Amino acid sequence: MTEADAGNLFRLNQDEDVLRYTGDAPFADVEAAAAFLRAYDQYRLYGVGRWAVTRVADGCFLGWCGLKYTPAREEYDVGFRFLRQYWGQGYATEAAQASIELGFNQFHIQVIVGRAMAANSASLRVLEKAGLKLAGRLDFDGQPGWLYTIRNPFL
Repeated sequence: MTEADAGNLFRLNQDEDVLRYTGDAPFADVEAAAAFLRAYDQYRLYGVGRWAVTRVADGCFLGWCGLKYTPAREEYDVGFRFLRQYWGQGYATEAAQASIELGFNQFHIQVIVGRAMAANSASLRVLEKAGLKLAGRLDFDGQPGWLYTIRNPFL
């Protein structure tokens, strides 16, 4: 994503249902979303990040998906967030699978994790469909959650 995506990111994070299981607050305005994108350093530091997901047919912004590296945990996680009108259409699963394949094939990542609140059954299904396996319970911003993992089959 680039600063040009600020309007789309702002719109995405204004939907209470989109944010319900994330622990994130909505952006105050488009400029706050732009400031977030300007400060986003995953691409520069680690070569990975959350990428804008657009529909091939018309370039329509659907949401975002991608890998994020957390140095304190020494791990990469796959995450996704989509506009509500695109839920249940397979976009999140397809994008998560593509992100995982990129992480394994291009970046040679050994293990990728996924986290979701236990109540977020849709995201749990996406993680499972993308090939991640349940690894255990976790605290997700004060809520019960699940940790999923997938190992690189090529290493």
